[in-house]
Amino acid sequence: MNYPAMLRVALVACSLAVAARAGDYAPEPGFTALFNGKDLTGWQHQDGPALDGKTDGGDGRWSVKEGGILEGNNTKGRVLLWTVKSLPKNFVLRLEFRPAAHTDSGIFFNKVQLQCGDYSTYAYKGLKAFKPQDWNAIEIAVKDGAALCTCNGELLEAALKVPEAAQLALEADRNQIEYRNIRIKVLP
Repeated sequence: MNYPAMLRVALVACSLAVAARAGDYAPEPGFTALFNGKDLTGWQHQDGPALDGKTDGGDGRWSVKEGGILEGNNTKGRVLLWTVKSLPKNFVLRLEFRPAAHTDSGIFFNKVQLQCGDYSTYAYKGLKAFKPQDWNAIEIAVKDGAALCTCNGELLEAALKVPEAAQLALEADRNQIEYRNIRIKVLP
């Protein structure tokens, strides 16, 4: 057997799968993508111009890589990346995140923060379904001023109080974090 040739074929297949994943993601029925997996269209720095068509936020922190939004500068200090459009009053937000070790970050929705990062070292430390340094799924269901929040199906918050509609923001605070497959479903 020619193992080096087989290894090359396997590596090419994996590379193609990653590239296809980045460009082929489609949200499930009823959901709309808030991130296209290719660039920062629909996102901005607070009160800044839209980053439409750009793959780099121009701030040394946020960029697009392999179908995800990456906060790749392992420095401390809060930096938020905001959606251009406001969120509706009632919605279901789904996304995936992958934190580096000891990451402290967050998801802001309607002016409320849900901690998001390396849950094995802070915030929701007791989670059994959390996968450190791997992809995890967050779901936030906001209905009539309260949010039900889960990570990989495990409860984070049962009734987090949520004020009026506002924008969605991803926070980078400490260490690296990636976000992908960000989508929303409007509820009545």
